[in-house]
Amino acid sequence: MLFGGYSGQAFTPAGDKGRYVLPPLFRKAVKESSDARILCLAKHDRWNCLVGFGLSRKLELEQQLDREEEMAFKLNREFDREVRSSQLNGFVELPFDDSGRFVMPEYLRDLANVGEGLFFQGGGRFFTLWNPAELLGMGDDWAAAKAACKALVDEAQAKGRAK
Repeated sequence: MLFGGYSGQAFTPAGDKGRYVLPPLFRKAVKESSDARILCLAKHDRWNCLVGFGLSRKLELEQQLDREEEMAFKLNREFDREVRSSQLNGFVELPFDDSGRFVMPEYLRDLANVGEGLFFQGGGRFFTLWNPAELLGMGDDWAAAKAACKALVDEAQAKGRAK
């Protein structure tokens, strides 16, 4: 089966000791992409969030560099291939268990201001992981994601109060 990409939204509260849960929808897609239980995570290069994907994306990164370099050349813009390559390939490979639990390194939590939960937003070849407060500070282009995030956080808080 051809990998169909990452779509949808989800929210998971933080666990103890830097543990988080990869939601079922994203867990399934990462497994399909990685042919294993390996989640790749890195700091997004422009937004204050993390980017996640499966191992199959590694094969695309060199092609992405070629496209970005060509576009920079056409637009007569500076392009430092080594810096950009370092950004794209600077991800960490994290194993997760059958329930989707993984331990996020502290430096990634700090870089993206990760707090008491993660909002997951599908993005096709990758997905983003947000501290809800960071996402809510984004512009109007993010209106649908912000609405979904607020609804999912409210739902999780209601479930927490019901316990």
